[in-house]
Amino acid sequence: MINIIESEYIKYKRTFTRKLIIIAPIFCILMALCMPWQMFVQQAYSLWAVSLIPIGIALLSTLAGMQEKKAGNYRNLLVHNISPARIWIGKIIVMSIHTLLSIMVLTAEIIIVFLIISKGSIPWVKILESSGIMMLTSIAIIPLQLWVATWGGIFGSTALGFLGLIAGVFAAAKSYWIYVPWSYATRLLCPTLEVGTNGVPLQAGDPFLNASVIPIGIIASIIVLVVFTCITALWFSRREVR
Repeated sequence: MINIIESEYIKYKRTFTRKLIIIAPIFCILMALCMPWQMFVQQAYSLWAVSLIPIGIALLSTLAGMQEKKAGNYRNLLVHNISPARIWIGKIIVMSIHTLLSIMVLTAEIIIVFLIISKGSIPWVKILESSGIMMLTSIAIIPLQLWVATWGGIFGSTALGFLGLIAGVFAAAKSYWIYVPWSYATRLLCPTLEVGTNGVPLQAGDPFLNASVIPIGIIASIIVLVVFTCITALWFSRREVR
């Protein structure tokens, strides 16, 4: 599996995927800086959770599909004795690594901005908790998004990304948010950042400040990741390589 992951990772050298890891966090930081400074951390993470997770992963999946077509569209599976399921899981792992790296870049940039602009103390707890939550919840949709990009191409991947964005925004404030993986990050950030799903600060006693949703959301994210990975890996194993 390590060799498969290394092989997949090499495919992305000198591609736009590597640039996206840097560009996406910078865009998010610049947008957050347009807001009042006291809301900088909240807005940076909220923007990422609401828009960059569904759209960013959709773009990563599209780029992965395009890169695979350039590399032979999986024809190497016909030549080498390689398990299709292992190849698929390797792609999911590499996409997850890229997603986590991008979140780490965002976290580093937030800290750097604080060191440059703010004279106050850095809110380490909020920053580290928010980063951890986004890392654990964003990877849940990668298998499904990658499957749509492989099956439906650019149009399918883009459509799912936008549908996920809309569904996540609406579901995060509802009781059924647990059934919509795109809402996980937004919902779980509410008690951590003390802001609502719309980015507005929450008042004391607000039910959205209840931190019990955090372990529930993380467990749900892991379950969704495992289930989607197994289902899509099975589909990929049975897929005819063209």
